[in-house]
Amino acid sequence: MARQAILPQTAPFNDSERASLDSVLGGATPIQRAWLAGFLAGLDAAGGQNAVAPAAPPKASEPLTIIYASESGNCEALAGTVAKLAKKSGFKPKVVDFADLDIATLPGAKNVIAIAATWGEGEPPARATRAYNELMGDGAPRLDGVNFGVLALGDTSYVEFCAIGKALDARFEALGGKRSVDRADLDLDFDKPAADWIKNTLKALAPAPSADNVVAVDFAGRAAVEDDDAEPSREPVVVEVVDHINLNSSLSDKETIHLALEFPDGAPAYEPGDSLEIYPENDPALVEEILKATNLSGDESLRRALLAERDITTLSATTVERFVKATGHSEAQKLIDSGEVKAWIEGRHLIDLIETFPATFSAEHLNTITRPLPPRAYSIASSRKEVGDEVHLAIVAVRYDSHGRSRSGVASVHVADRIKNGAKLRVKLKPNRHFRLPQDPATDIIMVGPGTGVAPFRAFVQERRAIEATGRSWLFFGDRHFTHDFLYQLEWQDALEDRSLTKIDVAFSRDQPEKIYVQDRIRQHAKEVVEWLDGGASFYVCGDANRMAKDVRNAVVQAYAEVKSLSDTDAEAAVAALERAHRYQQDVY
Repeated sequence: MARQAILPQTAPFNDSERASLDSVLGGATPIQRAWLAGFLAGLDAAGGQNAVAPAAPPKASEPLTIIYASESGNCEALAGTVAKLAKKSGFKPKVVDFADLDIATLPGAKNVIAIAATWGEGEPPARATRAYNELMGDGAPRLDGVNFGVLALGDTSYVEFCAIGKALDARFEALGGKRSVDRADLDLDFDKPAADWIKNTLKALAPAPSADNVVAVDFAGRAAVEDDDAEPSREPVVVEVVDHINLNSSLSDKETIHLALEFPDGAPAYEPGDSLEIYPENDPALVEEILKATNLSGDESLRRALLAERDITTLSATTVERFVKATGHSEAQKLIDSGEVKAWIEGRHLIDLIETFPATFSAEHLNTITRPLPPRAYSIASSRKEVGDEVHLAIVAVRYDSHGRSRSGVASVHVADRIKNGAKLRVKLKPNRHFRLPQDPATDIIMVGPGTGVAPFRAFVQERRAIEATGRSWLFFGDRHFTHDFLYQLEWQDALEDRSLTKIDVAFSRDQPEKIYVQDRIRQHAKEVVEWLDGGASFYVCGDANRMAKDVRNAVVQAYAEVKSLSDTDAEAAVAALERAHRYQQDVY
């Protein structure tokens, strides 16, 4: 991005001199400009350069280490934002992924900002597990003299809201670090509060200015950072649904929608492994229930907001607290005071709270106790090299019963029930640079994707076919029934024939008395799995984080222990080494 000129054309310098001065002044901080102005004024007053004492050498930029633990990419994006703003504030930032963090380096980091997401029920993101456990362990180094601040991201629909950020904040302090700013615990609508926290934290960590505090700035680096600002817009775009197909048979107890979306101005530059966020609408029937329960059925503006803008399903302890504050309901307050609120909200939604504790409501009350309706991210199931200006998704409709009421997933059932061919959807690309095919197309890959976890591997196979990759590819797929739930079965058969897929092993859990899962197939093929990995193969897992991903990883550890006669500790170390080399990658949810 070209920097705006500071010196006017009438300035008494030639074009080359003006360009040089603009290059320096355009990147200078206010402190540097003020110092330079005073220096020049003093020089003139003294009658010449020889009368002025030599200026003190510039001080080194203030060091700042930014570590992030990210699963969906939000913490990583925020870490990049911190780095950009820090450079402009006179810091020398270093961004470190928790997956690559050597905790022995932390005592040497004068200033640390940690940005951490919480995954599942109070767990660190999968890629951060190793370093997180080391930091929490007995061998963690002291952090005396280290200034720190922690930004925690979470989701109030989970009981352990921001648990990892809270744990890191407490651990840094226990190890002797100095908390320079209070931790922020942020929900899904984190953009504005995160921006405020970052601004305040950089101010708190900045050294106190002094008369001779001339900070060294890497002007070339700064220019590069500003060029980075010219990134693609993160605004959602409207696309058209050109294919809407149920991949399961009519006798299946599941419904998986293959969704093909066409972009009006060409598909974004997505890569296999990326996701697409869908901006859904709430179930109109549920909106009407809430309006009726609150006696606000006549408010059309509120109806539109509840349909497309507010999260009307999530029920958390925070929601109950906001409800009590808005309505003053004494019985709901008792639920909080009893300590039973976390158990009570499990399996319930906002409508249950409103119907259980009737109160006088206003539209403002509903806006206060609900949060913005967040988009839902789904792994892209296509390669641009094969499908052109389309993006394909595979979305399973979530339906269940609890507490005597039928429930449904907001986005998945919106897609399954209320979206048809020709419909419009708002979407936004969500890149994932930590789930990528090997750069060398001759590298072998092993893919584990039960259910809709197979989506990115459809993209992987399409991409490898298009570039005529010579590496072998092995897919482990699982679902309930072979006859009804074999997603993309014909495509896998075609891929086997044209050799874009070398082999496939399947596990249909309910086709026999004993349940068989993908991790069982990995154990059955342990010797060959280890041979592929020892030969340089990359291993990929996509799907459920709570059980499947852990079970698959355990199966790979067991495979190493059995095939190579390793101890449990050494087998674990072997898989951890794959992770550090980015040859064991996960995209889990």
